[in-house]
Amino acid sequence: MSSLMPSRPESCTTPWRVAVVASLYNPQWVDGLVSHFESEVLAISPSTKIQVHKVPGSFEVPLAVDLLAESGSFDAVAAFGVLLDGETAHATLVASAITQALLTSSLKHRIPVLHEILLVKNAQQAVARCLEADLNRGTEAARAAIRMLRTVESVRLLHTSISQ
Repeated sequence: MSSLMPSRPESCTTPWRVAVVASLYNPQWVDGLVSHFESEVLAISPSTKIQVHKVPGSFEVPLAVDLLAESGSFDAVAAFGVLLDGETAHATLVASAITQALLTSSLKHRIPVLHEILLVKNAQQAVARCLEADLNRGTEAARAAIRMLRTVESVRLLHTSISQ
């Protein structure tokens, strides 16, 4: 994982529609990710509408993401959860399955899906990435979301102008 936080994108007034899917498991950390995400998105793009959906655990996140992406009601969907790496391969297997499912949803529905289901080694890593400002992955996801929304919009406009 990088220890460098990408810079904040330029502010905009685009009224993006963003869905958040967040695991109810490990709420002390997941809620921090979501809070930082919401604050940063609104600091960059105050007209953005954010709708939060809670699911039981990280494994349930991809289904909700896919349904929201399929609905056509959102420009992007952000997925949040925290998995603690334990003594068995369970967390790694779950993380891998989630990664594949989120990528599939993004490509199938052609919208940005931000993947912030974190697989951490311990509580200290979770605190640093979910609650503190320096490495906060919620903030990072917000910046990536805005950049991807702008990129997708410009590519679609370019495609439209070429095909006319």
